[in-house]
Amino acid sequence: MESLNVIRTLKRLLLSCALVLPVCLCAGLALADPETPAAKPAAEDAGNGVHIELNKLETSEKGCRAYMVLNNPAEANYQSFKIDLVLFQTDGVIGKRFSIDLAPLKPKKKTVKLFEIDGIQCDKIGSFLINDVMECKADGAAVAGCLDKVKTSTLTNVQLSK
Repeated sequence: MESLNVIRTLKRLLLSCALVLPVCLCAGLALADPETPAAKPAAEDAGNGVHIELNKLETSEKGCRAYMVLNNPAEANYQSFKIDLVLFQTDGVIGKRFSIDLAPLKPKKKTVKLFEIDGIQCDKIGSFLINDVMECKADGAAVAGCLDKVKTSTLTNVQLSK
C-alpha cells in the first residue's frame, strides 16, 4: 500500500513537470532577444567599431613614416577599410590629403599598419583628421556607418581625430 502511494506521488510530480517545462521553455523563447550578438551576422557585429591608434611617427628618407595600431574587437573580417585622411601642419594649414586602405582587419585582432608621408617632416605634422571612411566591407558585405563607429587615440604629440 505504501509503495502504491509513492508511485502515485511520483506520477503527480512527473505530470506537473511535464506540464510546467514546455511553458517555461516557451516563455524563455518569447523573452529571448533576437538581436543578441550570437544571432547577428558578422557584418552586423562590425558595430563594435574599429579602434585606430596613431602609435608612432619617425623620420624616413621620403619624409615621415606613421605607425597605426588597429584593433578590431568584432567577429567581422574586414576586406576593405579605406579612410580619407587629412594631414594638418603645425600651423593648422592642410598639408596633404590621401586615402589609405587599412584592410585586411581580422576578427578580434590587433594589427599594425605603417605608411609613408612623402615630402613632409614629422615635426611639421600638427594633426590628422579621419575625414571619412570611403569604403568599408566586412564578410563580403558593405558595413553602414563605419565612420561613426571608429574610435581614435594617439600615443604621440600629434592628434588623431574624426
